Amino acid sequence: MHDKLKKFDPAVDKRFLVALSGIMWSGVGIMLCNLAVRWLLQSDDGPGIWSGTAGIVLALMVHHFGFLKLVDRNIGRILAKKGKVCIFGFQPWKSYLMIAVMIGMGTALRHSSLPRQYLAIVYIGMGGAMLLSSVRYFRTFIRLIANKS
Repeated sequence: MHDKLKKFDPAVDKRFLVALSGIMWSGVGIMLCNLAVRWLLQSDDGPGIWSGTAGIVLALMVHHFGFLKLVDRNIGRILAKKGKVCIFGFQPWKSYLMIAVMIGMGTALRHSSLPRQYLAIVYIGMGGAMLLSSVRYFRTFIRLIANKS
């Protein structure tokens, strides 16, 4: 029975999983930054240079002090697995709950009465940090591909 179910397992090479992680982090980071930049450009208070700058500073801090450790743990966990890995294994299972909570919080914030100019700071901070941190996934993927040949 277990062997019959095994053929439906969406397993992929670890290198692909590392690349998929980078693509997901980049995609979400770009989406968040895009929303924030649109809000700042539509702001009645000018171009929002101060909010944008604050968001970039926040992104650098979140990237350096938070996300790099998380990315390193994810990469280490992926590379420690033997053989092919489930395609959903780019994040630990408990992180999917955190992702759902963050999506819910983002939706609640977007529908709140908070001014978009201030909300843009958080979105640039989180999106920029994700985009910067995704570089580590891509560097690891390139290194894995280069070592394989």
